[in-house]
Amino acid sequence: MLGNWIKTFVLMAGITALFGSVGAAFGGFGGMVIALAFAGAMNIYAYWFSDKAVLKMYGAQEVTPDNVQFRIYYQMVKELAENAALPMPKVYVIDEQQPNAFATGRNPAHAAVAATVGIMKMLNERELRGVMAHELAHVKHRDTLISTISATMAGGISAIAQFGMFFGGGRGGGRPNLIIGLLIMFLAPMAAGLIQMAISRAREYEADRSGAEISGDPKSLASALEKIHHYAHQIPNQTAERHPETGQMMIINPLSGKGLKGLFSTHPQTEERVRRLLAMVV
Repeated sequence: MLGNWIKTFVLMAGITALFGSVGAAFGGFGGMVIALAFAGAMNIYAYWFSDKAVLKMYGAQEVTPDNVQFRIYYQMVKELAENAALPMPKVYVIDEQQPNAFATGRNPAHAAVAATVGIMKMLNERELRGVMAHELAHVKHRDTLISTISATMAGGISAIAQFGMFFGGGRGGGRPNLIIGLLIMFLAPMAAGLIQMAISRAREYEADRSGAEISGDPKSLASALEKIHHYAHQIPNQTAERHPETGQMMIINPLSGKGLKGLFSTHPQTEERVRRLLAMVV
């Protein structure tokens, strides 16, 4: 638990420093002050509102207990949350055909889980149960704080090169250094991808293991991962393609991997995840 708080602090501090450096490169001291102020505001927004922003981005609709269409899904999450000794999270559905799911929220008391319509169509009930147990494991381990914040921060990093538009001159009144600008345009999305890659792989293995314990059915989660991996690469997720920084939140990488989007491929190999889960089967 403490490790994720430390990671979150380091992430926020690192990105604040990056923004300050870029502001200084483009606008000297004045540019640095503006960039640091922007980074501070983004840190506050990311902590308190990033979960709502991601859910809105995906057009997620909340599922209530009296919703007939998704009653089984809602009751499934409720039962699994009780198994995991967690408060009941908010439950959402996303009108997206690609099979996938994610969890978000700054802590277990303010958590939400979301699943696509596609995953409900393609998985049987036991497999879906395994997937939602995996997502609740992320909530239990407080992975959702750093994953949601990193998605928001990465989106900000991708736009960092545009700071040059706000600063008419570089140090000494000269024009901004073109080489620095080009380097930032190239390195900013790469930095975002590396940050997320560093925080994502190990936590997926742990969420698989803990999720299998919560559901009591590692074999079904393994089967679900194989199905999702197969179909997710055939059915595009347009929202994820437009916002690749959110891909690391999903149970399976939703991105096509073309161009710079490949930098955001943060998930471990599905085959290895399946192997570890099947090793848990007694």
